Amino acid sequence: MKVRIAAAASDDEASAIAAALAEHVGAAVEVYVGDADEPTATHEADPAPEDAPSARDDDGSEALGPTEREALLREEIEDILEGGPQKYKEQLPEEGKLFVRDRLDLWFGGENDALLFEDGKFAAFDDWHPKGANADEDTDDRLPADGLITGAAEFEGRDVHFMANDYTVKRGSMAAKGVEKFLRMQQRALKTGRPVFYLMDSSGGRIDQQTGFFANREGIGKYYYNHSMLSGRVPQICVLYGPCIAGAAYTPVFADFTIMVEEMSAMAIASPRMVQMVTGEDISMQELGGPDVHARESGSADLVARDEEHARELVAQLITYLPDNADEKPPRREPKPPADSPEGIDAIVPREPNRGYDMTDVVDRVVDEGSYFELRPDYGEEIITAYARIEGRPVGIVANQPAHRAGAIFPDAAEKAAEFIWKSDAFNVPLLYLCDTPGFMAGSQVEKEGILEQGKKMIYATSSATVPKQTVVVRKAYGAGIYAMGGPAYDPEGVIGLPSGEIAIMGPEAAINAVYARKLSQIDDPEERERREQELREEYREDIDVHRMASEVVIDEIVPPSTLRDELAARFAFYEDVEKELPDKKHGTIL
Repeated sequence: MKVRIAAAASDDEASAIAAALAEHVGAAVEVYVGDADEPTATHEADPAPEDAPSARDDDGSEALGPTEREALLREEIEDILEGGPQKYKEQLPEEGKLFVRDRLDLWFGGENDALLFEDGKFAAFDDWHPKGANADEDTDDRLPADGLITGAAEFEGRDVHFMANDYTVKRGSMAAKGVEKFLRMQQRALKTGRPVFYLMDSSGGRIDQQTGFFANREGIGKYYYNHSMLSGRVPQICVLYGPCIAGAAYTPVFADFTIMVEEMSAMAIASPRMVQMVTGEDISMQELGGPDVHARESGSADLVARDEEHARELVAQLITYLPDNADEKPPRREPKPPADSPEGIDAIVPREPNRGYDMTDVVDRVVDEGSYFELRPDYGEEIITAYARIEGRPVGIVANQPAHRAGAIFPDAAEKAAEFIWKSDAFNVPLLYLCDTPGFMAGSQVEKEGILEQGKKMIYATSSATVPKQTVVVRKAYGAGIYAMGGPAYDPEGVIGLPSGEIAIMGPEAAINAVYARKLSQIDDPEERERREQELREEYREDIDVHRMASEVVIDEIVPPSTLRDELAARFAFYEDVEKELPDKKHGTIL
C-alpha cells in the first residue's frame, strides 16, 4: 500500500504513519513525502494467523481479516473453555464423570442436537484471568464462567434452555456471577415457554463469597422462586452428576423430574461433615443421600441411571411424552402394536380377588410396544406410574400393582401417584387408571405415616385433573381406592369394567365379618356355619359384581378384555379435545 503525505512532514512522522497504517490494514505500507520518488518510510505488517484470510482478494483489492484484537479474544475464550485447574480435571475420570464441556458435547453434539449459544462465558473474568508474566499459571483461583454454564441448545430436535455446573471450579459451587446467569436463564425460559435442563454438580453456595448473592432479592434464593413460577409452565428436568448439598439440593427436588447416577450422584440438606457436627452421626455421602436413598426411601429421584450416557438416554425418552409448555399437547408418534397380544389379558387376571399378579403384563397388552416408561419404580411399588402410548398418543398410567402389598395403597404410593397425576395434568398428558386395589391400607403405622394426608392428596389430584381420563376396573375396586383411582364420581370420560371387576366398600371376607360376625358365631355346627358363611360371601359378590354395576349404570361399559386396547384408543381419540373447567378460585388449599 502506497501513501503520499505533505512535504512538510518529518521522517519520524512518516515512520509513525507507516507503522500505524500497516497494523490497521494488515499489509505493508510505503509512505512518500511530498513529490519524492522513493518512500521515506516503509513498514511491514505483522504476520497474520495461519487461518487468517489473505490481505488481498483474488482481484488484488484490499481484504480485511481477523485482527490481533480478535485473535486475543479467541485465546481468552479457549482459556475459559479449559475450565478450572488441570489437577481437578484429572480427578474426574477417577469419579467416573466427564468434564462439563465434554458433558455438554455428549448432550448437544449428536445428529439431532446442537449447542446453539452460551451466555456469560466471561462471568467473573476480571476476578481470575491472569495477566502478563503469570498468564500460564494454573491456580485454584481460576473461575472460568464462574463455574456455571448457561445457554440454549437443540436436544433431540427440541429447543431447550440449560445450565451446567463446572465441578473443576470450586467444586461447582455457586457465587454471585454464576447465580446471576442461572436466574437470567430461568427468567428467559418463562418468556420462551421452552423446557429447562439442569445438569447439576454443585457443592452449594460459595461460603467465602456469600456476600452479594445469598440473601439478596436477586440472589440464590430467587432460584426457587423461579422454579416455582416455572412449575407447570414448562418441563424442568434435572440430572445429578455429583454431591449436591444444601441450596444446590433444592433444584433437583423443585424440578418436575430428577435423574440420579449410580455411585456418582447424591443430594442432602447438609454434608456428612456437617451432619456429624450437628448430630454426631458418622455417615457417608451415599448413605446420607445417594441414589438408593432417594429412589427407594424419600422418593425424590424419579430414575437412576447407570452412567452419564444412560442418564442422557433416559431424558431423551422422557421428553418424548412432554410438550414444550402447558399451552401445547404432547407430541404424537407413529402407532405400534402392543408387545403382547391383548387376547391374553383375561387369562392374566386371576378369578380370586386376593391372588397376586403383575399388572405390567396387562399394560404390555394395551400400550404401543417399546413405549412403556416407568417413573419412581422402586418407591411405593404398589402403584405404577408410567408414561406410554396408545396408538401413538401419550398417556400417563396410574395402575395398582397386585404383585406388591396386594395393591393396597400405602402413604408413599399415594404421594407418588398424586405428584404424577398433578404433573401429567399440568402438561396435558391424558390419564389412564387401571384399578385393582383393596383400598387404602389400614393400621397404626400407616396412620403415623400420614395415610389420610397422602390419600387426600391423591384424591385431590384426581379431582382437579382436567385432562381426558379413562378408568378401567380390572378386578377389585374397594373402599376409597375407587375414588383415588378415578372412579365414577371423579368426572372421568369413561369407566370401563372387565368381567373380573368388582366395586364395593370392602371385600367379601371383611364385609361378612363386619355385618354377620355375631349371627355366624351363634351357629353351633361348624359345617353349617361354614356353609352359611360361603352363601353370604357369594351373595355379596353378586351384589358388587361389575355386571350389577353396569346394570345400575354405575359404570359405562363392560368390555371383552381382548378389545380393551381398541376401546381405550377410540375413547382417548374421541375425547382428545374435551374441555373442562374448574371453579373460579385462586387455587386449592390441598397440596
